[in-house]
Amino acid sequence: MAEITELDRDITAICVSAESFPEGVLAAHKKLHSLVTYSPDRKYFGISYPVGPGEIMYLAATETDPAEDSEALDCDVFFIKKGKYLSRLIHNFRDDIPAIGRTFQQLLDDPRIDPDGYCLEWYLGETNVRCMVRLAD
Repeated sequence: MAEITELDRDITAICVSAESFPEGVLAAHKKLHSLVTYSPDRKYFGISYPVGPGEIMYLAATETDPAEDSEALDCDVFFIKKGKYLSRLIHNFRDDIPAIGRTFQQLLDDPRIDPDGYCLEWYLGETNVRCMVRLAD
């Protein structure tokens, strides 16, 4: 069952683009983790959105740390908008990675979503992910 998750502030994230989708997703996350110091206090994301007919851009992302320079890391910056998101939590996502895509297909069918939004994966530890789609204001 989908629920509403609210982000109470905008989040500036540094990100690494996947070379392809979905094949390049894991490599993008590995590259991101090689560039930034892991912290359990830091938020980690996957961001995806269409860039053309049948083409998806995927970004492995993490909340910025003031001590890091995204340009020095050769990373792009993405602004995750505050607001209400339609979401669903997937437990033990590594046991069924295609469940992430199936979940987003269901969330994207909701007529309330922001037409200019994106799909947001919020990784909660090593095993859980919250799939989120921003609702229109």
